[in-house]
Amino acid sequence: MDLLFYERREEEKERKKKIKKKKKKRRKKEKKDFRRFLIIRVQVLANSAIATILVVLVAKMTGGKERCLDTKESTLITGLIGGIIGHYACCNGDTWSSEIGMLSNAQPRLITTFKTVRKGTNGAVTVEGLLAAAAAGFVIGLTYVIVGLLTVECAHDVIWRQLLVIPVAAAAGLCGSLIDSLLGATLQFSGYCTLRKRVVGKRAPTVVKISGMSILDNNAVNAVSVLATTLLTSVACLYIF
Repeated sequence: MDLLFYERREEEKERKKKIKKKKKKRRKKEKKDFRRFLIIRVQVLANSAIATILVVLVAKMTGGKERCLDTKESTLITGLIGGIIGHYACCNGDTWSSEIGMLSNAQPRLITTFKTVRKGTNGAVTVEGLLAAAAAGFVIGLTYVIVGLLTVECAHDVIWRQLLVIPVAAAAGLCGSLIDSLLGATLQFSGYCTLRKRVVGKRAPTVVKISGMSILDNNAVNAVSVLATTLLTSVACLYIF
């Protein structure tokens, strides 16, 4: 009888341990999912907040009507639209250059020293990646021009000048990628973990520094490069259009 009682008590203990272990595992997963959710939200804000503000401003000023880039009609609206184009050219350029650059067989080089570094190092560039950034900006510019030609009514000479958006956007894509890489190489830490055998972005006893300081994280680098490209493209459009 005592033996049976003891066995049941042990089974109950084991059952409670399993339940406790499952709850702990569930809480850990929930925390991880919430952290991933926050990271995605921050990434979305870093890559869309500025353009969203500019789009709202343009919509308020134009009453929702499409407008061509023309400083003679409105300097402010031309600058704002130029900023929106630069913003998306930069974001698209960063994405294309990162993804295509990682697929390149060429060894990436750090933009500040041009020394070869491991793939995944912040601030490392390849020729293919830079060309991809320019191509990504080109696509943004081409899309703007095609949609504009189909939806906006402007003077004949103004319409043809809109074609200049294509090279401007291509330059913005490349410029944004270069700014992003420069910031990544100088203000964002990169190191090689001898334990995990990969490039990491945080300091640790097993991490050998490759480049950069621990001042900005990836989201901050994206936000600063997007802001800089937005401003530069806006100013360029004021001079060109």
